Amino acid sequence: MKDTYEIYRSFGISEQVWELGEKTIASLAERFRKIDEIAEFNQMKVISAMQKNRVNTTHFAATTGYGYNDSGRDTLERVYAECFHTESALVRPQITCGTHALAVALSAILRPGDELLSPVGRPYDTLEEVIGIRESPGSLKEFGITYREVNLLPDEHFDFEGIRSAINERTKLVTIQRSKGYQTRHTFSVSEIGELISFVKSIKPDVVCMVDNCYGEFVETIEPSDVGADLTVGSLIKNPGGGLAPIGGYICGKEKYVEMCAYRLSAPGLGQEVGANLGIMPAFYQGFFLSPTVVASALKGALFAACLYEPFGFKAVPDSKESRHDIIQAIEFGSPEAVIAFCRGIQAAAPVDSYVIPEPWPMPGYDSDVIMAAGAFVQGSSIELSADGPIRPPYAVYFQGGLTWYHAKLGILMSLQKLCDAGIVSL
Repeated sequence: MKDTYEIYRSFGISEQVWELGEKTIASLAERFRKIDEIAEFNQMKVISAMQKNRVNTTHFAATTGYGYNDSGRDTLERVYAECFHTESALVRPQITCGTHALAVALSAILRPGDELLSPVGRPYDTLEEVIGIRESPGSLKEFGITYREVNLLPDEHFDFEGIRSAINERTKLVTIQRSKGYQTRHTFSVSEIGELISFVKSIKPDVVCMVDNCYGEFVETIEPSDVGADLTVGSLIKNPGGGLAPIGGYICGKEKYVEMCAYRLSAPGLGQEVGANLGIMPAFYQGFFLSPTVVASALKGALFAACLYEPFGFKAVPDSKESRHDIIQAIEFGSPEAVIAFCRGIQAAAPVDSYVIPEPWPMPGYDSDVIMAAGAFVQGSSIELSADGPIRPPYAVYFQGGLTWYHAKLGILMSLQKLCDAGIVSL
């Protein structure tokens, strides 16, 4: 093990930081084993879906232009539908990110006079302009679609009575954000999401329930689509792309709703019939194949971070004992200096742009300066080792990703080293 430490020492990691990391990892053997069990189950699920849909090398061929009769694209969508247990799926490189996928779904289903309800409080920052909470050209608000939200109770449970009161004759779609976004609430388990959907449907059976599944895919053995979600939406540069997908998003769900989304993404009358794959099918297929084990590596990194930082008095969300339902680990540092030092440690551990020093800046779609650390092969890929956070109280950093556990380990150790070097943490 001393030889292993020597290579870590070459990154500037002190022996004290290294030894603390090794001691922490030794305590996590059983938790890591359970993560691997889930990954094994999900790996078999993906392989089964690919075999049932007879994936073969012809499906990796590039298409251009309109993309008519693209069997690789169409088969991939059947693989996603099989894996998520849905009637249909839309998986396209023309979907640029998770926010875009959600905007497509919202715009496809909602009509002027309809109301959108979030029963889990305020959605992620970038959706605020999509909805019209913050003014933006082309928002749902501009098209006469109203919005209502019900905050969680102080104990972070659903406010069922508040939700009951909020649902009315105009409520058309309920959006449920699984992950925490830039909040420090817990991430909802699939069973919790199922409970919420059942409650909403008991009040208004025809309401469309959509789940923002970003960061949650393959963390559990079931997905929101298994517990009643009409639409499940996510990004391919997060979990399901496995670090290989260079762009893209997915929408899985009931056929009639997926078809509406396809018409919104392309054009009425065209729908899923058009959309060339531009030669990136191998990355989409292989990334999906690798996703369960990549997600397991990210989960191990998140758990390691919580266990390493909690003894210093920092609040970890989820904490070191809680079950995990997405790959994000939030840590409340209480100061902008600590958030910045953490992110600089993650950047210094990157295989790409390791020499870059992250600084907070006013990013499009956010209402405060944001610092982002990501030395990624795919720009903005949140399944790759990265960390970010808004520079605002409670000064929390959001750590996610790691294509391999060893890279996640290095990033967390580097982050702690930067905090030590800055005098914020003392060993």
